[in-house]
Amino acid sequence: MCLVTERNNYKVLPSVSKAGFYDDNMKVDTNPKKIEEVLTRGVESIYPSRRELEKVLKSGKKLRIYNGIDPTGKLHLGHGVVLEKLRQFQDLGHEIIVLIGDFTATIGDPTDKSSPRKPLTREQVLENAKNYKNQIGKILDIKKFNIEFLHNEEWTNKLKPKDMLELASKFTVARLLERDMFQKRIKAGKDIHLHEFLYPIFQAYDAVTMNVDMQIGGNDQTFNMLAGRTLMKKLKNKEKFVLTTKLLVDPTGKKMGKTEANMINLDESPKEMYGKIMRWPDSLINVGFELCARVSMDEVKKITNPRSAKARLAKEIVKTHHGEKKAISAEQEFNKIFKEKKLPSKIPEIKITEKSLNILELLVETKIAPSKSEAKRLILQKGVKIDNKVQDDWQKDIKTKKGMIIQAGKRRFVKIF
Repeated sequence: MCLVTERNNYKVLPSVSKAGFYDDNMKVDTNPKKIEEVLTRGVESIYPSRRELEKVLKSGKKLRIYNGIDPTGKLHLGHGVVLEKLRQFQDLGHEIIVLIGDFTATIGDPTDKSSPRKPLTREQVLENAKNYKNQIGKILDIKKFNIEFLHNEEWTNKLKPKDMLELASKFTVARLLERDMFQKRIKAGKDIHLHEFLYPIFQAYDAVTMNVDMQIGGNDQTFNMLAGRTLMKKLKNKEKFVLTTKLLVDPTGKKMGKTEANMINLDESPKEMYGKIMRWPDSLINVGFELCARVSMDEVKKITNPRSAKARLAKEIVKTHHGEKKAISAEQEFNKIFKEKKLPSKIPEIKITEKSLNILELLVETKIAPSKSEAKRLILQKGVKIDNKVQDDWQKDIKTKKGMIIQAGKRRFVKIF
């Protein structure tokens, strides 16, 4: 079949080989306890089965494993869950590919979407991805030879119409329509666009092109990853393992991510990251450790106080993404504000020239509130303090002075200069 023979030896692979990526002298770790950990911690499902994958891992065979990330926005803690699982396999000595979906991102993954994603331009995709490697390098060891970053735009854009027809012929409309969100749209009378059907086919083609042995992703990506398994069998008569991780979900069961507006971005400051984790409900502590922290679950069980456990979790996650010193600093700053009821070490300053302002105008000008209506809401909820005194009159005029500190809630502070 011309599609396969033309694409199997994708031109980037020889240059990767020169970098040592395919060094067969690198041995894999077959320690049963480590394999048990990698196949159970944070794992939702394994296809075709855990037993089959465990058998291969214990045999010492080196696997080519990949995860694809579409640059539709910032990397967040949900991405970190999958990257942590990749790191476990990397530490065992397997070959890791991080695939940047700079082509598939322009299509838009329809997974869990009640309507089509807004199309992204190539420029938007590249802008989104510009800091990905640096952030991913906080979790994966990008200095090792057993990791490579690839981009699917490099090969997918070379497909000709006849290639696309040949790929599409390996899938049925009935199979693609099985997806839950498509069924929901049909019942709601909403459109399903043709390009959304093509998304799992393009992702499947990535797996075949890179000739991988395994793909890792969140369990919301199961359909897409199994499409790759189907195509691999049909075009190369080869098994492709699929490992899905558990999702980091809020107490209502909604995935924590940009769609639900509850995500923690990997590039957030240590203070913001620490504070957001400390606001998690206690029900998220155990799953947070399981998915996001490099602490043994036996050690976690010894931490009986929920607040102490959450503080340890926040510190461990910040340490992964910002280093131990900044994690300690974030912890100290949080305790200073919330436990010791002291002012932050650093408070943003803003210049106010007016000697007197209505309190609503003052909150808007200092950017404590985005609008007067929001400022009024904060005041009525007794969430505003000026020089540590609660303000409850939204019609009040405030005499401004140098050094005045305005506070909203427990985390927003502004000093006038």
